[in-house]
Amino acid sequence: MTTREALLALFEKNRGFFISGEEIAQALGVSRTAVWKVVKKLQKEGYDIKAVTNRGYCLSPDTDVLSAEGIKEHLKERYSKRATIDVFRTVDSTNNVVRQKALEGAKSGYIAIATSQSQGRGRRGRTFYSPADTGVYVSFLLMPPEFDDAGVVKVTTISAVAVCKAIEKMTGKRPQIKWVNDIFIDGRKVCGILSEASYNLEDSAFEYAIVGIGLNLFPPKTGFPDAISGIAGSVLDKPGDISRNKLVAEILTNFTELYFSENPLEYVEEYRKRSFVIGKEIDIISGKSVSKATAIAINDDCSLQVRYPDGTEEALQSGEISIRVQH
Repeated sequence: MTTREALLALFEKNRGFFISGEEIAQALGVSRTAVWKVVKKLQKEGYDIKAVTNRGYCLSPDTDVLSAEGIKEHLKERYSKRATIDVFRTVDSTNNVVRQKALEGAKSGYIAIATSQSQGRGRRGRTFYSPADTGVYVSFLLMPPEFDDAGVVKVTTISAVAVCKAIEKMTGKRPQIKWVNDIFIDGRKVCGILSEASYNLEDSAFEYAIVGIGLNLFPPKTGFPDAISGIAGSVLDKPGDISRNKLVAEILTNFTELYFSENPLEYVEEYRKRSFVIGKEIDIISGKSVSKATAIAINDDCSLQVRYPDGTEEALQSGEISIRVQH
């Protein structure tokens, strides 16, 4: 752990309280001058750290700079000790970062987080608008011993439930899910989830999965681009009403507990409760063809059961279709 990381962890544990420079230096095993230099760098990064003669340093309780140390402070100890978290100002795509880390030998549970993406991706090759400082973009690596296409659906749907529960706990709002990977509040999309799997080409064996979560926390100052302005929304109207570190920690905790739950269908029931497509007339889009149907149920494997006008039914799997709810 670097001096910067250790100092941030110390500040997070004592947020709102002054710690003398001498106490910090002794705790970190560095000089007071070294402490002062790191504090100055943190202040330039946006951390509201007060420095008062004869009192020391204090991280303001209102500081909302996304950091690995800030996230871990809100994670249960058994999770924080195992989590490897990298936080970036900007990346091309957090999924790309995790993929590269996987190729370099990263272990299951590696997490990449950014406050902006230059090449954020959605499903079917779409872009995901990821401007600076208005959202949180999280991707993590999974390497379960057995995994297949159904496993990709599972982690996508668990992620959707994990995000919904975190938002509801932090804001009191009740998000809904548009099958299979979009989260809506008040009729607006606030979150998209992209799960990707890698297979060994020689034997088609599963190697790893990446789950990417793009969450719009606040509206961009200049508004959303015209192409998505009719559907895109945000969790909150303005910054300052939510701790991003705590929200990310809630999402990670929810996912972990649902993924390893002794009740394998616990997340399915929660997913069903939050689905707003059941009973709706929908268009099923596959390539250039469009089929009309009615969404009638979410199955235990989180496939979408649909009924066509001729009375036949089908269970739709993730990756086969995309749906558009007709209003």
